[in-house]
Amino acid sequence: MKITVVGTGHVGLVVGLCLAETGHEVGCHDTDQRKIDSLNRGQAPFYEPHMEELLARNRSSGRLRFFSELDPHINDAPVIFLCLGTPPLADGEADLSSVEKVTRQIASHSSSYKLIVEKSTVPVLTGDRIHHTMRIYGGSAEFDVASNPEFLSEGTAVADFLHPQRTVIGVESARAEKLLREVYAPILKQSFPCPIHDPCPWRGRETALVVTNRNSAEVIKHASNSFLAAKISFINALSGLCERVGADVEQVAAGMGLDSRIGSSFLHAGVGFGGFCFPKDLQAFIRIAEKNGYDFRLLREVERVNLEQMDRFFDKIKHAVWVLKGKRIGVWGLAFKPDTDDVRFAPALLVIEKLLREGASIAAYDPRAIAEARAVLPDASGAVTYCKSAEEAAAGADALVIFTEWKEFLSADLDRLRASMARPLILDGRNMFAPEEMQRRGFEYVSIGRMPAG
Repeated sequence: MKITVVGTGHVGLVVGLCLAETGHEVGCHDTDQRKIDSLNRGQAPFYEPHMEELLARNRSSGRLRFFSELDPHINDAPVIFLCLGTPPLADGEADLSSVEKVTRQIASHSSSYKLIVEKSTVPVLTGDRIHHTMRIYGGSAEFDVASNPEFLSEGTAVADFLHPQRTVIGVESARAEKLLREVYAPILKQSFPCPIHDPCPWRGRETALVVTNRNSAEVIKHASNSFLAAKISFINALSGLCERVGADVEQVAAGMGLDSRIGSSFLHAGVGFGGFCFPKDLQAFIRIAEKNGYDFRLLREVERVNLEQMDRFFDKIKHAVWVLKGKRIGVWGLAFKPDTDDVRFAPALLVIEKLLREGASIAAYDPRAIAEARAVLPDASGAVTYCKSAEEAAAGADALVIFTEWKEFLSADLDRLRASMARPLILDGRNMFAPEEMQRRGFEYVSIGRMPAG
């Protein structure tokens, strides 16, 4: 099937690559000409595992192409996925200006039936707005509007798309449902050659399809992310209690997670959640509820707990170091999570800004996100140094702070690390190491929700 994907960000590019990988002919649009030029050279604009291989293979096969002018391509395909940015406005509400602009373009230039599929995370009733806009600005061409929320995690986005736990489609017509079933048939049946597993454990196992109305599908996405954010904030709040009563939050989480009604996922205490999805979607869902006459106080508290967790971690650093002014703080991890270079709303950058205001200098390392962090925290002033290795970031440091649980940090030579530091103090915001082992190695070690060894 011929498909157009509008937007080549963290969602759109994965959608386009994976739909092409499963056999569709896909055209991807973006207004950023530099990004399109880069993609046409086979260079991905951001890091995501498996992306480079899928890009090379599907460009060479002819199933995937990129363009910066949308109008001439609106009638290339019957199905158009909207994968546009919906950043938060000052009040937390989602900015839907790009969605409206593209909808008007589609309406004005459509000469044949179109199925417009919301893939971006949008507030409930956005589909109704898109439908209304198509009616106002469109001609006689028929159309449908569907909601097909994404459930992609950065770092595992390709696998998440190709092997989903569920696919949700919100439709208002049998025609729209039939088309989306055709689009997702290779994934629902797991009948495509898997590009990331050999052998593929999902081969031939049908995946769940949830068919609902459009408004319900829109709510499912925001509700899912908000629930996961609430789970993280719960365990982070619990970590504060554990520290006060001498309990170990990891043992508590393990005991809780064995209950199938609770589960172990997202019960990992840390410095707080970041990234573009959870903070943005949480704010947007709160505003959606407000606009519809409901005060979602529970989610307000989830948001507050998350921000307080970052403040609490900063206080841990300040308490352990004592005087921050003039101190060199090593930082491991800048991305909001491993296996991505995304630093949007990353706890590391928020805490680093506080450290800089206190007069500390920063020596930071991340395997993927240094260029992105440098754009937010320039190193021209000399207060921030971006290092080429984890060892370089720790050398001469008065404290080493871990923000992102990259696997390579676990293989660090701890004895060499201790000897290179001005003070062997580690503040672990992701509980990567065992307190007893770190004490045995001669470190002062501070983690989240766990009592110090001894």
